[in-house]
Amino acid sequence: MKEFVEPLGMRVLIRKDESRTTTRGGIVLPDQAEIPTITGRVVEVSLQIERDADFPIEKYDKVLFHPKNSIPVDFEQDNLLYVVPIEDVVAVFRRHDDPQPRRRGKAGREDDTPE
Repeated sequence: MKEFVEPLGMRVLIRKDESRTTTRGGIVLPDQAEIPTITGRVVEVSLQIERDADFPIEKYDKVLFHPKNSIPVDFEQDNLLYVVPIEDVVAVFRRHDDPQPRRRGKAGREDDTPE
């Protein structure tokens, strides 16, 4: 039987990206450097968020989130999974060739009408 984690309420499950020890410019970060926001991929979305058109977040989206209220999930050996309240997801990365953000209607389908 395969186990999985399903977030409840207004939460998403995120796989945190690996921590970087150097910036893109080549600056080496000290071990104790704390970056207040981190990136990751959405692994699972709660049904409540999935049905809410105000939150255009879907499975596999890359997001920027604040880890303060995140709950680590002791599910994998490297412990990169976090249950994150939706209010701590501060941005979703989108492709430049995607002219408008995807908006879902209440039924969970994409809505092509401009707002």
